[in-house]
Amino acid sequence: MRYVRDVAAVIRSKNAGPFELTFDLMFTNKHDYDEVRQAITPAKIAELYKIPEENVLKIVHFEPALAVKVTIKRPRASGALGETDVYGAQQHAPLFELTY
Repeated sequence: MRYVRDVAAVIRSKNAGPFELTFDLMFTNKHDYDEVRQAITPAKIAELYKIPEENVLKIVHFEPALAVKVTIKRPRASGALGETDVYGAQQHAPLFELTY
């Protein structure tokens, strides 16, 4: 078992509008990209973020950039009362525990 954090060149998060978060995982070589992309499933993302699987809206594999984009529903709208990260830029940390 290996961690994605050990092979990904970039792991980041940001808003995808006020009601969604998007995560980008980028790799420097096709071998790592191909191995990891199979491990990124709605079930694993839901488990990491402790959300229902139906809140994982999309997983896009973009081979030309050796990248994977994951979009989930935000737990709270950006800027809503009690929301703690208006830009969504600090939400990628659970992906550090993603294994393949």
